[in-house]
Amino acid sequence: MTRHRAGRRTVAGAGAALLSAVWCATALPGTAHAAETPQPYAFADDVRTVAGTPSSTGSRALTPGSTYRSAIKHPGTGGTTRLYYRLELDAKDTVYVSATALPGLGSDVGFADGVRVSIEDANGFDCDSGSARFGASRSPRPLTASALRAAGPDESRCAAAGTYYVVVERTAASRSSISSATEKPSTPESWDLELYVTSEPVLARRGATTPPPTGDSGTPSPPAGPARPRAGGSSFGTAKALDQGVWGDRVEPGHTRYYRVPVDWGQRLSATVEVGGARGRGIPGGIGGADGTDGSGRSSGAGASGGTAGREYVTAALVVSVFNPARGPVDDMDTAYDGRQKSTTLPTLPPVAYENRYAPIDRLAGARFAGWYYLAVSLDPDVGTQFGEGAVGLTLRVGVSGQRRAGPAYAGVARPADAFGVTGRDEAAARGGAGGDDASDGPGGRGEGRSGTAAAGGSGDEAMKVLAAAGIGTGTVLVAVLGVWTLVGRRRVAGRRASA
Repeated sequence: MTRHRAGRRTVAGAGAALLSAVWCATALPGTAHAAETPQPYAFADDVRTVAGTPSSTGSRALTPGSTYRSAIKHPGTGGTTRLYYRLELDAKDTVYVSATALPGLGSDVGFADGVRVSIEDANGFDCDSGSARFGASRSPRPLTASALRAAGPDESRCAAAGTYYVVVERTAASRSSISSATEKPSTPESWDLELYVTSEPVLARRGATTPPPTGDSGTPSPPAGPARPRAGGSSFGTAKALDQGVWGDRVEPGHTRYYRVPVDWGQRLSATVEVGGARGRGIPGGIGGADGTDGSGRSSGAGASGGTAGREYVTAALVVSVFNPARGPVDDMDTAYDGRQKSTTLPTLPPVAYENRYAPIDRLAGARFAGWYYLAVSLDPDVGTQFGEGAVGLTLRVGVSGQRRAGPAYAGVARPADAFGVTGRDEAAARGGAGGDDASDGPGGRGEGRSGTAAAGGSGDEAMKVLAAAGIGTGTVLVAVLGVWTLVGRRRVAGRRASA
């Protein structure tokens, strides 16, 4: 009896443990669901981690053709944090460095908060620089700036072979004259950085040094028709490939969606982005109080938001930016949002030509080589505050027009090798919608996928692994528990018979 009772206690203990395991296993899918939340920014699988240094002395080397992950600290109100990286360059390649600063979701940023990137020679001469700031939207979205070291017979400074330095600066706003009295100071957190380094060889033969006439062919009519679904990526590396047409997606307030379009020599890109309507505060019939409050008596117009005649709106709610194949900023537009559908159209870029680099206007000079052009669409988090949480519909009308022509004859090979051109594989990727956070397409597709490292949170693949493990574990444990219960029942019956 004692052994029997001990046995029963052992079996009962095992059953309790198994039941506890079932509870834990069934709780795992909830964890997987949290991990499947869209990530703020997905780094590539092959990204290299590099630390910037506060001085050029001891700075780490960057290699063209590579992507790097770094971080930069908050400089304090009105201050600047400066980081150095090193380049060892020959006299045959023009080198581009793009720096994307990544504030955390939900962080506060000021009007003049931003990032600046420059390339300096060994004597501290500023070869080139570029900057970006949050501006009126004050939305914590990815900010990208770029700089270059130009090479070639027409360059008189910074063209020699030698050591150069990439300087990335983060600025924090002092109190701006246009800041509202209620504007919060920027969150004192470090920002992740993505550094992308490319090189373009000089021409085999010297060509024209004046930009071609752009003419005035007018803005092409945006493509019409129903939208086909294409979910954008969360980073340059996972940008969704698009060809000409009408595409549909959704974007969460506070998030940025990335897309890419192959544009060949002689072609020009145009894009119109429409954001759908939402029911929420500030919308007649929406949620919230009839007096324009959120139902609690608090005004829902604050920060980068405002309102007139009972209507609420978010200024610069939708920001649309276009970048060239070196991830250099080309142009951007923004529009206010009042809960009703809105549309913004980027000025049509000039036909892609090598000579565009000599133009004095960034929008023209940026269209200097063929390849993947990127569209980044950011939605201000205040849209969720004002008009209700949840994704808002997007429609992208993408046009690629113009007659293709042969590209320039280079004297070497670009790094990455396929950076400045459009291949048949690129066109196939655009037709098939390669890329996105849920795909890994290899070099041609350029979609490194969710297996890459995210700026925050876990990846989708990891979430699916957890979910699968949870499902398998739950099934296995349930079978085991049922077996234990059956064994206990049989022993109880056998014990009653023996007693009888």
